Amino acid sequence: MPDTSRLFFALWPDDETRQALARLSQSITAKGFKWVQPHNLHVTLVFLGAVNTDTELLIKQSVADITAQPFSLTFDSLSYWNRPRILCLTSRQPVPNPAAMLVSALEATVADCGLHTDTRPYIPHITLARHARYLPDVKIEPIVWRAEAFCLVESCSEPDGVCYKVRQQWPFIKPTVNPDQ
Repeated sequence: MPDTSRLFFALWPDDETRQALARLSQSITAKGFKWVQPHNLHVTLVFLGAVNTDTELLIKQSVADITAQPFSLTFDSLSYWNRPRILCLTSRQPVPNPAAMLVSALEATVADCGLHTDTRPYIPHITLARHARYLPDVKIEPIVWRAEAFCLVESCSEPDGVCYKVRQQWPFIKPTVNPDQ
């Protein structure tokens, strides 16, 4: 059997956003939660699962043609999802069109490479804690995430838990500026 990696496409935060997320996590007092380490915080776009080396190479080549405009996601709500038992940041606002278009393009490209992805509607979220049992009563300040690239990320099992490693990053196409304006 060929070597496989557990992969997903994600938005990876800049340092300022990562620090804001870490401060938020540290401000929440909740017992029994397993907090996501700051270096692992991300927004999943499309989960791929176990992918062999040949398929990974095909996917990398195929997504290189995807273009997207930079966009912002505003995470303004703390949510508790019972079934996966996670505490996460979500948004009360609709998914911005450029984000929805990026997710659709990634899903279509991955399907063309022979992989099946989740068919549920896309809900951007940032997992802050696992093994959560309730929604803490905490007021949060919105965190604006400016997305200017997407990444292919590997989920690696390590003795201290999971660690996410960016395998490759693709910058979005910057909007052109008309010098006459």
